[in-house]
Amino acid sequence: MKESSHLHKREEEKDRQSLWKLTYDTFRPAQESLREALCTLGNGYFGTRGAACESAASRIHYPGTYIAGIYNKTPTHIAGRTVYNDDLVNCPNWLFLTFRLGDGDWFDPVTSRLISYRQELDMRRGILMRRIRFCDEKGNRAGMFAQRIVHMEDPHRAAISYTIESENYEGWMTIRSALDGTVQNTGVSRYRGLNTFHLEPLSCGTFGRNGIYLSMKTSESGVEIAEAARLSIFSDKGNVRPEKIVSEEDGKRIFQDYRIFVKPHQRYTIEKIVAIYTSRDKGVRRPRTAAIKSAKKSPRFEELFRSHRRAWYSLWKLFDIQVTGDPFSQRALRLHTFHLLETASPHNRNIDAGLPARGLHGEAYRGHVFWDELYVMPFFITRSPEIAKALLMYRYRRLPQARTYARENGYAGSMFPWQSSISGTEETQVVHLNPLSGKWGPDNSRIQRHVSFAIAYNVWKYWRGTGDTDFLNRYGAELFLSVAQFGASLASYNPRDKHYHIDGVMGPDEFHEKLPDAQRPGFRDNTYTNLLVAWTLHTAQEIIPELSIWQRVRILNKLGITQKELDRWDDIARRMHIIINPDGIISQFSGYLKLKELDWGAYRKKYGNIQRMDRILKAEGKSPDHYKVAKQADALMMSYLFSLSEIAELFRLLGLGWDKKILRKNYDYYIARTSHGSTLSKVVHCYIAHVLGNKKEAWDWFSEVLKSDIYDTQGGTTPEGIHAGVMGGSIDIVMRGFAGIGITGGKVTICPRLPDQWNSLRLVFLYQGSQISLYITKKHIEIFIHGPKDKPFDTPLEICGVKRQLLKGRRYTVPLPR
Repeated sequence: MKESSHLHKREEEKDRQSLWKLTYDTFRPAQESLREALCTLGNGYFGTRGAACESAASRIHYPGTYIAGIYNKTPTHIAGRTVYNDDLVNCPNWLFLTFRLGDGDWFDPVTSRLISYRQELDMRRGILMRRIRFCDEKGNRAGMFAQRIVHMEDPHRAAISYTIESENYEGWMTIRSALDGTVQNTGVSRYRGLNTFHLEPLSCGTFGRNGIYLSMKTSESGVEIAEAARLSIFSDKGNVRPEKIVSEEDGKRIFQDYRIFVKPHQRYTIEKIVAIYTSRDKGVRRPRTAAIKSAKKSPRFEELFRSHRRAWYSLWKLFDIQVTGDPFSQRALRLHTFHLLETASPHNRNIDAGLPARGLHGEAYRGHVFWDELYVMPFFITRSPEIAKALLMYRYRRLPQARTYARENGYAGSMFPWQSSISGTEETQVVHLNPLSGKWGPDNSRIQRHVSFAIAYNVWKYWRGTGDTDFLNRYGAELFLSVAQFGASLASYNPRDKHYHIDGVMGPDEFHEKLPDAQRPGFRDNTYTNLLVAWTLHTAQEIIPELSIWQRVRILNKLGITQKELDRWDDIARRMHIIINPDGIISQFSGYLKLKELDWGAYRKKYGNIQRMDRILKAEGKSPDHYKVAKQADALMMSYLFSLSEIAELFRLLGLGWDKKILRKNYDYYIARTSHGSTLSKVVHCYIAHVLGNKKEAWDWFSEVLKSDIYDTQGGTTPEGIHAGVMGGSIDIVMRGFAGIGITGGKVTICPRLPDQWNSLRLVFLYQGSQISLYITKKHIEIFIHGPKDKPFDTPLEICGVKRQLLKGRRYTVPLPR
């Protein structure tokens, strides 16, 4: 019985550990690009795709490395014109490491005969492992076990431990290590017709007996990128001194070959310790010197792994969400958390970079920063506010460029670009390729002015969640009010209908660019944009009194905001035009309700996957501008950002009514006309379905959200980079939806509604410096507010509609209403 109990406990522990892992038991070349994105390792400073270290870029493998904030803008001559694109640079490949037995072929999982294969991403410890047995062309069999980390404590370091054990071969083995600067930006097929070269050589060479370095420079932005690698070899009996070392270099890459004599059933471990520095790094004057020094001084792999593991454990204490009842939800939520922390981490306090929509995982969207941070910011605000603040500071530092951009377009205040890189200027492509038709067309997405108001929303969300008045006084208020100035200048008053209107903009639904037969892109009175502008101008009046008197005078004088202008803001917030028909349906924009209906059933039957309906219609010679077809939630977006009561208050100011019944009408109307060509659409519809009490529908949407990247449900987009927005959105749904956590009117509300598939939910969140731990079941909530025992928690707290006064340092159990 004791033995049986012991085995049962071991199996339970094995099951628990598996929920931290993403495992592949076969090598499938067609799946490698997806696996490489999902197995990316990063630390906020840089990320490296989970490619096999034995392979260079090919049709199967793409070993990309991306450093936060390293962009390069190059020209391409196409279709009789020159276009410029600013790319997140694929930096030199530090991974390369392989071997061969005797004079056989170099080991490569693509060309070698594999006997067994297992790849495992351990998210809890932040390590990628591969275990392979293979047989070469001469019948020699061997096993290989590789471990890889991108160090979470020291952002400049990475390491590989590579163990080889021969089964039947005795003789010479050659090990090859390289740093490769010949890489290009070719990770997205539709961009390959554009300039893909970004790196120019500076220097390369060796240091010591076992070190190599490579220094490259971006061709236009002039950023130096230096990598140094130190390689050591050990056997079961201790250090191994190679028989022969050969170095080769051609200016853009450097190889180093090591030759050792191996015996069967003896393990030989190669350790490759890498350091990466750039000329953008704070306090670094000579990146090459810094990289070589770091590689020389670095401890062995095991010691590096210990400190790396501790850093990850520390993060998981705050960020982990524990779910019982549905293993897939648990694993997917951890995968999303893992990749968000790889994209932005506590190291971002020292990095001037935004949050790329596709992470540090690939080259889709050229690594640009969009509005997707809107979906991710709550993830950081409620657990590690310093990361959220760093991302907001990226925006604040680009206020001058945003002011220039607004002025160039005839507006006041600060207008942020739709796509941003490092310069702060507009980086949206001028032309875009339709992969179905093979034709280039104009890209009008830059007129999505709502990105500026998303930034203002993030400032408000951060301030409300942290109470960081120092940030508000020094940075946040100026950022918010400058965007408010822009919003007010967008609006024009019509004395005939006595309302304010906004012209020439697009909402999140990028399928619609203009009205049928219109000469210019853009719409009048996009509901989402109009409501956000009204909210921004109204909220500005609440933020100004929160400033210290001195800071209030300073900021208002700096921005030239007068009382007359503030009065106009208040007028706009109360008289912004919102189009609602007699049935209570909000018009996405002026003229939307007059567009043609689409035969959705016919298109589903003909094409199957119709998520990118815009491309389908254009390939047929039609235009989505003529139809009621949306890429993603647009008119419904406000119901994702704000609670029912908050929207009702905004509508009340506008002289309109809003309740759950009206929301339900609009949800039903628009969901029938949306193709969900963006993963973000499923996040929004999931949350709103939950608000409406559509439990099964909300769960179905949530399942789709969790599957988006892990199963690449959009058919080829995840290999180009993960979707940071959908990952952040999934966790926001858990927090605001399933856990029912709300922060409104200066109080914290908790009213959970767990999915039927879950038994319990455990999580931690921060509110204005206080850490709150929740354990939620179907019957009760356990709540613990960290801090000195019996000290009152000053913030008003409401659990399922009942006001509670709780003390810190005590654990409370509150029954849930049936």
